[in-house]
Amino acid sequence: MLYNSLYRADDQLLINTHAYGTPAANAPVMHLNRTDDQGPASTYLTGFNRIWTAAQCRDK
Repeated sequence: MLYNSLYRADDQLLINTHAYGTPAANAPVMHLNRTDDQGPASTYLTGFNRIWTAAQCRDK
């Protein structure tokens, strides 16, 4: 996988995986429902929050 696109609405997640050499229209999408703090949806959200927290603004 190159990366994932995450789309979130409340506790629903759509994870669009981007595989090398695969057109976006053919890439799989997973629909996850966050039901607790240890499931797959929470794993993706925790990773996203780590990146978001560490992000820095770039000067122009």
